[in-house]
Amino acid sequence: MKKSEIKEIINRSIDQKNLCRIFFRYDLHYWYYFPLISNDKLLFGAKEDDFIIDGYSIRRFVDVTKVQIKEDKCVEILQREGIVDSIKTPNIDISDWETTFLSLKIMNKNIIVEKESLNDDEWEFVIGRIDRVYKKFVYVYHFDADGIWQEEPYRIPYTEITSVSFGTRYVETFSKYLNELPKKSI
Repeated sequence: MKKSEIKEIINRSIDQKNLCRIFFRYDLHYWYYFPLISNDKLLFGAKEDDFIIDGYSIRRFVDVTKVQIKEDKCVEILQREGIVDSIKTPNIDISDWETTFLSLKIMNKNIIVEKESLNDDEWEFVIGRIDRVYKKFVYVYHFDADGIWQEEPYRIPYTEITSVSFGTRYVETFSKYLNELPKKSI
Protein backbone atom coordinates (compact mmCIF):
# COMPACT_ATOMS: atom_id res chain seq x y z
CA MET A 1 0.00 0.00 0.00
CA LYS A 2 1.36 3.44 -0.90
CA LYS A 3 2.19 5.85 1.92
CA SER A 4 -0.13 8.44 0.37
CA GLU A 5 -3.05 5.97 0.59
CA ILE A 6 -2.15 5.11 4.17
CA LYS A 7 -1.97 8.80 5.08
CA GLU A 8 -5.35 9.51 3.45
CA ILE A 9 -7.08 6.67 5.33
CA ILE A 10 -5.44 7.65 8.64
CA ASN A 11 -6.43 11.32 8.26
CA ARG A 12 -10.00 10.43 7.30
CA SER A 13 -10.16 8.06 10.27
CA ILE A 14 -8.97 10.78 12.65
CA ASP A 15 -11.75 13.08 11.41
CA GLN A 16 -14.44 10.37 11.46
CA LYS A 17 -13.30 8.46 14.59
CA ASN A 18 -12.90 5.25 12.57
CA LEU A 19 -11.43 2.08 14.02
CA CYS A 20 -8.53 0.94 11.82
CA ARG A 21 -6.80 -2.36 11.30
CA ILE A 22 -3.13 -1.34 11.06
CA PHE A 23 -0.31 -3.54 9.81
CA PHE A 24 3.33 -2.86 10.74
CA ARG A 25 6.48 -4.12 9.02
CA TYR A 26 7.79 -5.72 12.22
CA ASP A 27 4.67 -7.74 13.05
CA LEU A 28 2.93 -10.61 11.27
CA HIS A 29 -0.39 -9.60 12.84
CA TYR A 30 -2.38 -6.39 12.68
CA TRP A 31 -3.48 -4.13 15.54
CA TYR A 32 -6.69 -2.17 16.03
CA TYR A 33 -6.35 1.56 16.67
CA PHE A 34 -8.47 4.64 16.69
CA PRO A 35 -6.00 7.09 15.10
CA LEU A 36 -5.94 10.36 17.06
CA ILE A 37 -3.04 12.41 15.66
CA SER A 38 -0.67 11.78 12.77
CA ASN A 39 2.18 13.44 10.93
CA ASP A 40 4.89 12.30 8.52
CA LYS A 41 6.94 10.82 11.38
CA LEU A 42 4.59 9.47 14.03
CA LEU A 43 1.11 8.04 14.50
CA PHE A 44 -0.69 8.40 17.84
CA GLY A 45 -3.68 6.18 18.52
CA ALA A 46 -5.93 4.59 21.12
CA LYS A 47 -5.57 0.80 21.07
CA GLU A 48 -8.79 -1.23 20.91
CA ASP A 49 -8.87 -4.78 22.26
CA ASP A 50 -12.07 -6.77 22.79
CA PHE A 51 -14.39 -3.80 23.30
CA ILE A 52 -12.09 -1.79 25.55
CA ILE A 53 -9.57 0.95 24.92
CA ASP A 54 -6.29 -0.49 26.18
CA GLY A 55 -4.21 2.63 26.43
CA TYR A 56 -2.39 4.64 23.81
CA SER A 57 0.56 4.09 21.49
CA ILE A 58 2.79 6.34 19.46
CA ARG A 59 4.36 4.49 16.53
CA ARG A 60 6.60 5.40 13.62
CA PHE A 61 4.63 6.19 10.48
CA VAL A 62 7.36 4.64 8.32
CA ASP A 63 6.60 1.21 9.86
CA VAL A 64 2.94 1.22 8.75
CA THR A 65 2.53 -1.05 5.73
CA LYS A 66 -1.25 -1.20 5.37
CA VAL A 67 -4.39 0.35 6.89
CA GLN A 68 -8.01 -0.73 6.60
CA ILE A 69 -11.08 0.88 8.13
CA LYS A 70 -12.95 -1.70 10.18
CA GLU A 71 -16.69 -1.65 9.49
CA ASP A 72 -18.58 -4.49 11.14
CA LYS A 73 -20.74 -5.51 14.10
CA CYS A 74 -17.85 -4.89 16.53
CA VAL A 75 -17.69 -1.23 15.50
CA GLU A 76 -21.45 -0.93 15.96
CA ILE A 77 -21.08 -2.39 19.46
CA LEU A 78 -18.24 0.01 20.29
CA GLN A 79 -20.44 2.92 19.22
CA ARG A 80 -23.55 1.72 21.06
CA GLU A 81 -21.54 1.06 24.23
CA GLY A 82 -20.28 4.66 24.13
CA ILE A 83 -16.66 3.57 23.81
CA VAL A 84 -15.96 5.56 20.65
CA ASP A 85 -17.30 8.79 22.17
CA SER A 86 -15.38 8.17 25.41
CA ILE A 87 -11.97 8.26 23.72
CA LYS A 88 -9.97 11.27 24.85
CA THR A 89 -6.87 12.60 23.10
CA PRO A 90 -4.14 13.24 25.68
CA ASN A 91 -2.05 16.38 25.17
CA ILE A 92 0.99 14.80 23.51
CA ASP A 93 3.13 16.71 21.02
CA ILE A 94 4.16 14.09 18.45
CA SER A 95 6.26 16.42 16.28
CA ASP A 96 9.16 14.02 16.90
CA TRP A 97 10.38 11.60 19.58
CA GLU A 98 11.92 14.39 21.67
CA THR A 99 8.66 16.36 21.96
CA THR A 100 6.75 13.13 22.52
CA PHE A 101 8.92 12.17 25.49
CA LEU A 102 8.86 15.71 26.89
CA SER A 103 5.04 15.57 26.80
CA LEU A 104 4.99 12.12 28.41
CA LYS A 105 7.46 13.19 31.12
CA ILE A 106 5.03 15.91 32.23
CA MET A 107 2.43 13.18 32.82
CA ASN A 108 4.86 11.48 35.27
CA LYS A 109 3.49 8.01 34.53
CA ASN A 110 5.12 4.74 33.62
CA ILE A 111 5.43 3.93 29.93
CA ILE A 112 6.56 1.08 27.69
CA VAL A 113 9.25 1.71 25.06
CA GLU A 114 9.80 -0.98 22.44
CA LYS A 115 12.07 -1.85 19.58
CA GLU A 116 9.90 -4.34 17.72
CA SER A 117 11.22 -6.76 15.14
CA LEU A 118 10.29 -9.94 13.32
CA ASN A 119 13.52 -11.33 14.76
CA ASP A 120 13.04 -12.12 18.48
CA ASP A 121 16.76 -11.56 19.14
CA GLU A 122 16.39 -7.91 18.11
CA TRP A 123 13.23 -7.21 20.16
CA GLU A 124 13.73 -4.85 23.11
CA PHE A 125 11.27 -3.81 25.82
CA VAL A 126 11.69 -1.20 28.55
CA ILE A 127 8.97 -0.40 31.06
CA GLY A 128 9.35 2.42 33.54
CA ARG A 129 9.57 6.15 34.13
CA ILE A 130 11.19 8.83 31.98
CA ASP A 131 14.23 10.38 33.65
CA ARG A 132 15.76 12.78 31.10
CA VAL A 133 14.95 13.75 27.52
CA TYR A 134 17.53 14.82 24.93
CA LYS A 135 17.48 15.61 21.22
CA LYS A 136 18.55 12.11 20.08
CA PHE A 137 17.83 9.84 23.05
CA VAL A 138 15.86 9.42 26.27
CA TYR A 139 16.80 7.99 29.67
CA VAL A 140 14.20 5.69 31.22
CA TYR A 141 14.29 4.03 34.64
CA HIS A 142 13.22 0.42 34.10
CA PHE A 143 11.58 -2.00 36.50
CA ASP A 144 11.91 -5.75 36.03
CA ALA A 145 9.35 -8.58 36.13
CA ASP A 146 9.60 -8.60 39.94
CA GLY A 147 8.84 -4.88 40.14
CA ILE A 148 12.40 -3.96 41.13
CA TRP A 149 13.62 -0.59 39.86
CA GLN A 150 17.06 -0.59 38.28
CA GLU A 151 19.65 1.70 39.84
CA GLU A 152 20.56 3.55 36.64
CA PRO A 153 18.31 4.55 33.73
CA TYR A 154 18.60 3.00 30.28
CA ARG A 155 19.77 5.30 27.50
CA ILE A 156 17.51 4.66 24.51
CA PRO A 157 18.38 6.21 21.12
CA TYR A 158 15.30 7.40 19.21
CA THR A 159 16.54 5.57 16.11
CA GLU A 160 15.87 2.26 17.89
CA ILE A 161 12.33 3.01 19.06
CA THR A 162 9.36 1.62 17.13
CA SER A 163 6.66 2.37 19.72
CA VAL A 164 5.86 4.00 23.03
CA SER A 165 2.75 2.99 24.97
CA PHE A 166 1.08 4.39 28.06
CA GLY A 167 -2.18 3.95 29.92
CA THR A 168 -2.36 0.24 29.04
CA ARG A 169 -3.89 -2.30 31.43
CA TYR A 170 -0.48 -3.92 31.79
CA VAL A 171 1.51 -0.84 32.74
CA GLU A 172 -1.26 0.72 34.86
CA THR A 173 -1.97 -2.47 36.83
CA PHE A 174 1.71 -3.31 37.37
CA SER A 175 2.42 0.28 38.44
CA LYS A 176 -0.07 0.03 41.32
CA TYR A 177 2.10 -2.66 42.94
CA LEU A 178 5.52 -1.04 42.56
CA ASN A 179 7.59 0.56 45.26
CA GLU A 180 8.26 4.24 44.73
CA LEU A 181 11.11 5.03 42.39
CA PRO A 182 14.14 5.63 44.66
CA LYS A 183 14.61 9.34 45.45
CA LYS A 184 18.12 9.49 44.00
CA SER A 185 16.59 8.41 40.73
CA ILE A 186 14.30 11.18 39.49
